[in-house]
Amino acid sequence: MSTFPSFNGSECEEDDVEYNKMCDKHKHLLETLPKGGGWMEQHLYNYNGFWLNEMFLKANLLVHTYFKSEPTDIVLASFMKSGTTWLKALMFSTLNRDRYSFSNHYLHNNSPQSTIPFLEAVSYPMTDFTTFSTPRLFATHFARTLLPACMTSCKFVYVCRDPKDVLVSKWHFISKLRSKDLPPLSFDEAFELFCLGVSEFGPFWEHVLSYWRASLESPDKILFLRYEELKKQPEVVVRKLADFMGKPITMEEEKNGVVGEIINLCSFENLSNLEVNKKGVDKFGKLLEVEKKGFFRKGEIGDWKNYLSEEMKDRIDGITEQKFQGSGLIGFSE
Repeated sequence: MSTFPSFNGSECEEDDVEYNKMCDKHKHLLETLPKGGGWMEQHLYNYNGFWLNEMFLKANLLVHTYFKSEPTDIVLASFMKSGTTWLKALMFSTLNRDRYSFSNHYLHNNSPQSTIPFLEAVSYPMTDFTTFSTPRLFATHFARTLLPACMTSCKFVYVCRDPKDVLVSKWHFISKLRSKDLPPLSFDEAFELFCLGVSEFGPFWEHVLSYWRASLESPDKILFLRYEELKKQPEVVVRKLADFMGKPITMEEEKNGVVGEIINLCSFENLSNLEVNKKGVDKFGKLLEVEKKGFFRKGEIGDWKNYLSEEMKDRIDGITEQKFQGSGLIGFSE
C-alpha cells in the first residue's frame, strides 16, 4: 500500500527549470490575483474562478506541472468538510477488502487520511508514483475545472453535502487551523464569506456544479454521491462504489455480510473511537498538521440548525436554488 506522500516543493533541486518557472508564476499570481478574506490565512486568491490560499495555489501549479495521470486512476473529489474522511475509509476498504481481515484491518491502526493521498499534498516531483498499486487512489478538494486536462481519463467519485452543514463543519475545522497571528474568525464572518463564495476551494456551488455537469457528460467516469444519501442508505452506496471501482460485491461476499462489515468498520462511531484517531496529528506535508480527532466532530445531518438563524438558512437555501436552477441538480432539503 502506498504511504501518504508529503507536500514540500522546497525539496526540488535549485536547477530544476520547471520548478523555478512555476515558482515565478506563483509569485506573479500572488501579486496580481484578486484577494479576498481568508479563513485559514489572511488572504485567499481568486484563481480561475475559485478561491485558494497561498499554499493551495502553489499546490495547484505543482499538480499541473508534475502530475501524470493514468486512465486507471480513481480520484475522490469533494469540497472541504463534505464527508471526505468517511469516503476515504469506505473506498480504501471496499477496494482492498481481499487484503485485510476485518478483525485485523489497516484502519485499526492507521488514520483514514493515510489511505488516499491528496493531490494537493503530494511532494512534487519527488514522489515515485510507480510504487503505487493499480488502481491508484487519490483525493482532491480542487474543482473539476482546476484539474489538469489529462485527468479527464480518470474515474472520479464526488461527494457533496448540504452547504449549511458544510459551512458549520468547515468553520469549526478551520478555526483550529487559523493562523495565530490573526484574530479569530467569527461564525457571522464565516457565514458572510461563505455566501459570497469566498472560502478555501469555493465558491461551494460552482465547485459542486463543476463535477455535476461533468457527471452528466460522462456518467461512466464520475460517480456523483450525496453525503445525506450515504448516511441514510450506506449499503446502497457501498455497492455503487464497488461496481464503479471495478470490484463488484460478489454473491459469496453478500452471503458473508461483507457490505455490513465495511460499513461498520468505516462508521463514524467506530473510527472516532479508535485510539489511532484520538491522538496525534495527520501531516499534510511540512506545511500543515491537523489533529486526528479534528476529522471526527459530529458527522450529523442538520447540525446547522444549532447555528443558523431562519434568515441565514433562507439566504443559503436561496443561493442554492438560484445557482442550481436549470442544472438538473436538486437542492438540499430534509
